[in-house]
Amino acid sequence: MKPVTIEMIQDYRINELKYDFMGYVFKDLRELSFHHLIVPRHLCPKKRLGDGYFKWNGAILVRDTAHDYLHLIEHYDEDLFELITAEMIDQNVKNRLDIENLKRIRNILLAFETEYADEVDTHGKRLIKDKFITNRIRL
Repeated sequence: MKPVTIEMIQDYRINELKYDFMGYVFKDLRELSFHHLIVPRHLCPKKRLGDGYFKWNGAILVRDTAHDYLHLIEHYDEDLFELITAEMIDQNVKNRLDIENLKRIRNILLAFETEYADEVDTHGKRLIKDKFITNRIRL
């Protein structure tokens, strides 16, 4: 785990809260990952930001739910992806996970789930996995 990831887990009390920047729950710290918020990882070298692992540029997400789901949303609905990203940036600015931001993120996720409820991927499987819906905190 990158030092900035460990720092953010401590600063945002993520291990105590047991949920991430999008409200997804986890049991083990090894489930968490750093998500580039403002400058995507692939653009960081071009912008002379190295690998882009900076607190101002990141959110801590549960890898196989929130992180994977967010990238799925990015692929299907860029506007909703940007709205979720803005909420996570706001939490970063506040230097804490905020219940109001998490409620707005939840509402954005619900909107995505309503719009894409019947969609399937290229293998014929449901686009929105059950764990994307069930592994969130209750608000």
